[in-house]
Amino acid sequence: MSFNTEAIQGSYGRCLRERGFITRFYELLLERDPRIPDMFKATNWSAQNKALRRGISIALTFAGGSNIVQNSMDQMAEVHSRKGRAPVDPVLYKHWRESLLQAVREFDPRINDALMADWDKALRATTDYFTEHY
Repeated sequence: MSFNTEAIQGSYGRCLRERGFITRFYELLLERDPRIPDMFKATNWSAQNKALRRGISIALTFAGGSNIVQNSMDQMAEVHSRKGRAPVDPVLYKHWRESLLQAVREFDPRINDALMADWDKALRATTDYFTEHY
């Protein structure tokens, strides 16, 4: 699976510079499946937003082939495994990925089809990893 890691990181940076990127992602995610809002009932949104920002950075670094984030990926996979404190049914990862891709499409002014395809490949590397460790 080959993609331009630097281009994706640049895109993510542009998205974060635009106000409302993380909020928009969650709006999209919460609308995608009726099971998802219940998963966030007791959420501290300030902490969750920070965790997501960090999690996306880790996911993109992992997808790019860096071992430096392996422990973080393992910890995130454990949290979201069936025995973790915030289990996520693997069928729902499609919604996470598609919501993030839609938010990127809306917030990166330089997005194009090739970059969207790279984003998709990178995010699949993470959701596939989480599914394997469910």
